[in-house]
Amino acid sequence: MGIKKFRPTPGSQRFKTVSDFDQVTTGRPYKKLTVIKKRTGGRNNHGHITLRFRGGGHKRRIRLIDFKRTRYDEKATVLTIEYDPNRSARIALVAYADGQKSYILAPDGLKVGMTVESGENVDIQTGNHLPLSKIPPGTPIHNIELASGQGARMVRSAGGVAQILSKEGEFANIKLPSGEVRMVKVNCYATVGQCSNPEHENIMYGKAGRIRWKGRRPHVRGVAMNPVDHPLGGGEGKTSGGRHPTSPWGQIAKGLKTRKRSKTTNRFIVKDRRK
Repeated sequence: MGIKKFRPTPGSQRFKTVSDFDQVTTGRPYKKLTVIKKRTGGRNNHGHITLRFRGGGHKRRIRLIDFKRTRYDEKATVLTIEYDPNRSARIALVAYADGQKSYILAPDGLKVGMTVESGENVDIQTGNHLPLSKIPPGTPIHNIELASGQGARMVRSAGGVAQILSKEGEFANIKLPSGEVRMVKVNCYATVGQCSNPEHENIMYGKAGRIRWKGRRPHVRGVAMNPVDHPLGGGEGKTSGGRHPTSPWGQIAKGLKTRKRSKTTNRFIVKDRRK
């Protein structure tokens, strides 16, 4: 897995880098495990824009990823490693002995022909899915459940890796990629290894057009607007700000706490990621 650079002809190629896709083994998905992704342009069911600066972009199909992996003690063979336009990590198409196929998140180092397994008594090897109670401390993990049977919620993006620090009673202390240490119940499942495509963070888009291909439109600064459109707008000449940064609707943009469930979930955070 590496990064591919280009000669600066034309100029938009000067800083452009892309993944070399060496790990990817096929260019087409398994169509039975995909559905159409309907684009909303940032609008809700009333037609109102609730997410600004979204629209356009390339057509995509959603890959149906198995985040629960509930076929316990059944070995699955890796058929392909694929690119997924909806996520930064690679995905793997696996087939079970009865012929059923499913997509899973591909850990770094997983190759075609290897076998993966899920269950309480499987080996501690890359790609296997086990409960935290069966994984020794210090083991790199990703694709972690927050509640048993819920399906993986944490550490699913490219290069993501967490680590079990210790186990105390029914909880395990897990260090997340952000630096946060969080308590998770030991009956929750996680996948052994680091998430694939760790070089993703080093990719440079090189030109504005690549952002547009992803469906993201230009973001307009508040200070460039008129007073009727934004609290930071207006002024004689090129003024900048004049008050604390806010959203177009006056909500403080930096530092205002907006979490509504903090009282119920903060008790599981052992060490905050900001400290």
